[in-house]
Amino acid sequence: MTFAGSPDRVESRLVPEAGFEFDAFAISGFPRKPSLALLQALWRAGKAPFACRSILKRRRPDVVLGGGGYVAGPMVLAARLSRIPAALTEADAHLGLANRLAAPFASKLFLAYAIPGREGKKVSVVGRPVPVAHLGANRDEARARFGFGVSTPVVAVFGALAGATTLNEMAVNAWGDTGPGVVHVSGERDFAALREKVHRPDYVLLSQTDRFGDVLAAADVAVSRAGGTVWELAAAGTPSILVPYPYATADHQTLNARHFERGGGAIVVPNDEASSIPGLVDELLGDPERLAVMRAAMLSMARIDAADRIAEGLIELAGR
Repeated sequence: MTFAGSPDRVESRLVPEAGFEFDAFAISGFPRKPSLALLQALWRAGKAPFACRSILKRRRPDVVLGGGGYVAGPMVLAARLSRIPAALTEADAHLGLANRLAAPFASKLFLAYAIPGREGKKVSVVGRPVPVAHLGANRDEARARFGFGVSTPVVAVFGALAGATTLNEMAVNAWGDTGPGVVHVSGERDFAALREKVHRPDYVLLSQTDRFGDVLAAADVAVSRAGGTVWELAAAGTPSILVPYPYATADHQTLNARHFERGGGAIVVPNDEASSIPGLVDELLGDPERLAVMRAAMLSMARIDAADRIAEGLIELAGR
């Protein structure tokens, strides 16, 4: 297996670090307004399929998988032109522009959520793959790792890779001096400023962690954005307060969050109502029966076999 993508995105670092080969090609997203940057993006998009065909000619894959976003489109188109079967994945409850453009060239579309208008033999709703390292953490061991007792009420807080400033500031202002146990993964950007506001040992503030499965297992309640992490919360059975990022394209994080709210495992709080979260956390921590119902609901919605189903679908495509 090899990977391809933009040299300017995080995959150019993460893929080689994970021990896989990586092929870079120039591509960028389309700005939403007319500008010189838009012209440059269109120029790169026009050239990208040719670069991708060169990569495919060199690598000679049996099947291509596009992970969504503007990086995937040129490669899926190049695969179609090269008569190589290709598939797409969509991680959110809204089919993004790049995937809408690339879908006609793909033989299979793997969706995380059912999307109206996207049905048929070509479409499979499989959930979103969850890193194996984040599955199966033991609750008591996870709590001991962070210094919490078995019966200590614990809330986990985290946002995107860079962090979520609204959630970061809400958490340290609410619980920096007193409150339930907290394990807070802030991201690098806000970490230094937040550290000055934490004044107790049972508030564990981390910029990043490679033990995210333990964070999920340790928590009675999680406060999170509603990107791909919602599927990890479901797999861990963690009752959740989801605060969708308000500027996500087509408000797709709200669509993601509502899926888990309808299922009974999460509560959705708009970003501009984040000040209500500490009171809601107290309410949930004081109601173990409600938390148990939410935990069961999250587990019932989990799709821990998503990666296997996608892999099986790709093998089937390659076998044709």
